[in-house]
Amino acid sequence: ISFNAIDSALSSLKNCQSYINSGMDVATQVALDLVESFNDEEDVNSMEKVMLEYATMDRELNHYIKAFEETINQVKREKPEILPDLENLAQEKFLEMESMNSDSDLQRNEKYMYFKDQLKEMKKQYHSNDTIEEIDEDIAVTRSQMNFICPITQMTMKRPVRNKVCGHSYEEDAILEMIQTQKQKKKTVRCPKMGCSHVDVKGSDLVPDEALKRVIDSQNKQ
Repeated sequence: ISFNAIDSALSSLKNCQSYINSGMDVATQVALDLVESFNDEEDVNSMEKVMLEYATMDRELNHYIKAFEETINQVKREKPEILPDLENLAQEKFLEMESMNSDSDLQRNEKYMYFKDQLKEMKKQYHSNDTIEEIDEDIAVTRSQMNFICPITQMTMKRPVRNKVCGHSYEEDAILEMIQTQKQKKKTVRCPKMGCSHVDVKGSDLVPDEALKRVIDSQNKQ
């Protein structure tokens, strides 16, 4: 049996995934723009709906790819004399996966989780002063500027990354260099933020802190 045509179709489906990922990245940027320009909460919520639609498409596509891959592997493994209807077999597997869908799947989508995390950080950075009117404005500004300082370099961050585990941010190059150095010594990296108890910072736990970068850039322009 020649599976070249099927492999080619699967490859095209995987390309579609990259378009979904790009769409989710754009939606995240738009939502952060809306918060930054103090737009209505309704506009920001509409971007969250877009993210959930993308997450639904992503889940469906993943199931479709998985169903076809499992079907092909099954046929290759069993080597039947008469080739079954691959499309029907794959469709059955796909519908079985789809029947087990739940809303919590979408909430666990990595891009959606990043969207929620960054949105929360952005709102915190831009609206925190609204909730602490009783605090002297200079103190509030100083407090927020302290968040701009990398705990490793002690300088204002240019490319902050955020640790998904403990929520602290660091200069990207500085933390990656620290991880690499300790890895060579076969040691783990403790979070360099004072008072943090997280003792195993991994490169895979770091995500770009777009919200913080925007606030730092905005401060630098002033």
